[in-house]
Amino acid sequence: MDTTTLQGKTRRDVKLDKLEHDLARARASIKKAALNKEVEELDKDYVPQGPSYLNAYAFHRSYLEMEKLFKVYVYEEGEPPLFHDGPCRSIYSSEGRFINSMDLDSHFRIKDPSLAHVFFLPFSVVRMVKLIYKPNSHDMSPLIRTISDYINVVSDKYPYWNRSLGADHFMLSCHDWGPYTSQAIPLLYNSSIRALCNANTSEGFNPAKDVSLPEINLKTDDISSMMGGPPASQRPILAFFAGGDHGPVRPLLLKAWKGKDQDVQVHEYLPKGVSYYDMMRKSKFCLCPSGYEVASPRITEAIYLGCVPVTINDHYVLPFSDVLNWKAFSVQVAVEDIPNIKTILSGISPRQYIMMKRRGELVQRHFVVNSPPKRFDAFHMILHSIWLRRLNIRIDQQD
Repeated sequence: MDTTTLQGKTRRDVKLDKLEHDLARARASIKKAALNKEVEELDKDYVPQGPSYLNAYAFHRSYLEMEKLFKVYVYEEGEPPLFHDGPCRSIYSSEGRFINSMDLDSHFRIKDPSLAHVFFLPFSVVRMVKLIYKPNSHDMSPLIRTISDYINVVSDKYPYWNRSLGADHFMLSCHDWGPYTSQAIPLLYNSSIRALCNANTSEGFNPAKDVSLPEINLKTDDISSMMGGPPASQRPILAFFAGGDHGPVRPLLLKAWKGKDQDVQVHEYLPKGVSYYDMMRKSKFCLCPSGYEVASPRITEAIYLGCVPVTINDHYVLPFSDVLNWKAFSVQVAVEDIPNIKTILSGISPRQYIMMKRRGELVQRHFVVNSPPKRFDAFHMILHSIWLRRLNIRIDQQD
């Protein structure tokens, strides 16, 4: 820490001191709420409570502190479609929706970078793959160069990247190649906050600094057809999955269960005329195995439709797991236990299942995409995860 006097500091240094002071106060307030287990102020919209959260009191206090304090600077360099753009109706919609919402935001986004807690690098890996990657070339160097050039531009123009060595900067990507392309600059990979759908610890995802995004496959702006489902008594199927035979996990699931059991209905392709969402609505548990990569949109779809998610993977960090207690409303099955799925799920009592289903319905709001965003929804939960990562670091003054 620079020991020069306050009078001798630059204007930027004084602002940084205030930012760090406010964050320290927020940390203390969150810690107090976690220990005392008290709701210190009413919330007109929603008060988190119950075992769906690791600590509902800490989460609520942290969320309110975020709303009061958190400011994000979005670098304005770069034109669409590679920057400030992204797909809003596809399996990569988490990427496009966040970039779009952040660009239009008037609460968290700030125009003065000296007052920002974090800095957003708004490039879209999905757009880069579509526009500058040569199909089947296996050559990602154009993507790497583009990201490297972009960060070099902002680091030369602004002092903030070099001040923190990238630690208070974040990128966001829902493409499978997001983790790989983040290696464009070592500091981006090792120090910056990477918000990724492909949150695979075996591929370098670090839960202490990185953020796991929910993969949400939006086909239209209206998600009403993806929402809601019948009560437990009207779900005759124990478990359901339908999906392509790809990646390391799904072939094992299909081999063990495809067409072999009416209670555990596993399909590669659904029969003609059978609705995928209707099958999920008829099922108590929805199997969510990894595909090519660890994330699956089925997790969010299951939560939307009131079907208890069953994740099947070994290295996946679930979205918002810094505040959500996934074991309260989902089931985690190791890959080696795929042959035991029926035994595992049948061993969950009706009372346990109903509690898990209700808890999943309670956290549903955190996965919903709204336009414009609403408090406690997916956009705000992503921001909150980034806020938590920023609370974990301190930017010291430089001599």
